[in-house]
Parts: sequence; structure tokens; C-alpha cells
Amino acid sequence: MRMSAKAEYAVRAMIQLASVDSGVLVKTEDLAKAQGIPAQFLVDILSGLRTDRLVRSHRGRDGGYELGRPAAEISIADVLRCIDGPLASVRDIGLGDLPYSGPTAALTDVWRALRASMRSVLEETSVADVAGGQLPAHVADLAHDYLRQENRRGHNG
Repeated sequence: MRMSAKAEYAVRAMIQLASVDSGVLVKTEDLAKAQGIPAQFLVDILSGLRTDRLVRSHRGRDGGYELGRPAAEISIADVLRCIDGPLASVRDIGLGDLPYSGPTAALTDVWRALRASMRSVLEETSVADVAGGQLPAHVADLAHDYLRQENRRGHNG
């Protein structure tokens, strides 16, 4: 999976919004500064998030942004799909339409398994989970397993 800067910034912005009290509006400049996101880039991101109703904007001097629904009801997958479209695709072709045959026929199932594993992490992890530092147990387990494997290999990432 390759995540665009725009999608990664969007996730960070949503988690930042999830970390403020409900009903508190956050100005674009404050959100950009808190997460080190270029303000002009963030305006475009927030526009997309607003279109998908993941955030609400309020105009005026005391205006700003807030989450469009409770943070626990917004998955990381919701944010990524809003910005970049499907979580995993192969050349923008539906998995059932891939032209695999012969020895590559089982490759479709590899892509299905990849998509399923991504969904199990991204759809089941909310912005509230991340903001609160309490990931779902299976996600935390996968992260720890990854770190153990990387440490055994002698890598840092």
C-alpha cells in the first residue's frame, strides 16, 4: 500500500480534531500548525473531508472545523477512501475482472487477502482509537509482531 501525503495529512488532521473536546471548533491555521501540515494543502484536504461529511465547517470569526460525527464512528479507512479512493486496487481494475489465468490465477486471491487484511486494520481502527492511544487488540498485536520481525532483521522500519 502506498499512501499519498494528502491521505496521511488527512488522517493526522482527523486525529487532531478527535483530540479536542466535542463542540470545540478548530481553525485551519491551528490545525495546520499542530500537525505541521502546509495550510493551503490542508484547506484542500478539509474541503474533501467536508464533502464526504467527515468534518463540518462553521464560518465566521469564531468558526472552524469539527468532526462530522463522533470520532469512534470514523474509521481510518473512511478517511483514506475519501482522499485516495479504494484501499487497495490493482491497476484500477476490479478484483473479479483481473485477467489472470494458468499459474497466475491464484494471484487474485492474494490481492483479496491483502485487501481483507488492510480492511481488518483500517476499518476497525477509528480516529478516536488513535487519538486516545488505545488501538484495537488485533491491530496492536500486528504492530508488535511487525516490530519484533523488524528487530530480528536488524531494521528500524
